[in-house]
Amino acid sequence: MRRLLMSTMVMVAGMVVAAGAQDAGRTTPASRADARSQQQVREARYQIGQMERLLEGAVEHGATAMRDRLQAVMPADMLLAENARARGFRLDGYGIFFDVEVPDLGGTLAWSLRTLDQNDLGLDAALQTLRQAAGNDLNLQQALKRVELQVSPMTASMPAQPGGAAAVQASGSAPAPPAAAGRSVAGDPVLANPDEAYRIEISEALIDAMLEHSRGLSIGADERLTVAARRSDDRPRLGIDTDARTVVLSVRGSDLAAFLGGHLSPQDARGRVEVRVF
Repeated sequence: MRRLLMSTMVMVAGMVVAAGAQDAGRTTPASRADARSQQQVREARYQIGQMERLLEGAVEHGATAMRDRLQAVMPADMLLAENARARGFRLDGYGIFFDVEVPDLGGTLAWSLRTLDQNDLGLDAALQTLRQAAGNDLNLQQALKRVELQVSPMTASMPAQPGGAAAVQASGSAPAPPAAAGRSVAGDPVLANPDEAYRIEISEALIDAMLEHSRGLSIGADERLTVAARRSDDRPRLGIDTDARTVVLSVRGSDLAAFLGGHLSPQDARGRVEVRVF
């Protein structure tokens, strides 16, 4: 009797194990669809992450181009105050949206350069203005010291301008400094409006990234790829937002597909990108 009972128990256990193995090896259509969905989500997140890094690199490229233009009119090394940051999101029924934070290029210093193309009297006045603007901001103070160290040797070796300040007052403008060897800055409007020049450099670099590297995002023909870029120092303080400006770049998925498929020239594709400033 005992042997019969033990044998029956072994048979039942074997049947349970076999049934469990069959259930484990069987996949239902619903489970396969769920696995595919999870894989698609992971791939979408990966592609958005890749685009985030590309947009950050585009900002750094635009900042480098701006720095080169600034260095052509002033021997100071302007650096990004911090790293660029980009965050992407897929919005159902819309497409993909990226928020890009553009760091300041050397703080207040870069945007006061319009006064630094004067004679050394004007330069001293400009530096004094920057010292006052820096206040207790340690980052600005350090950046200002760096500029002073680079500019001081140049001003010390500058020959006296004929007429000095009196000539400036009489003519209304400072005598033009000699052109740097191998560099020409004629016609460069960077000093007239450095804010706008920086905004254009960054926008152009972001548009290039949007057009050239968006294939992996799989944006539908009726969807959009949008990038909103804003400078870090434009963020509102104390809840007051009066002068902050955000550049919004947007392109339709159908235009992206036409460009990536070779049916739209780069120039025409850039013309399809909508640019708005808020």
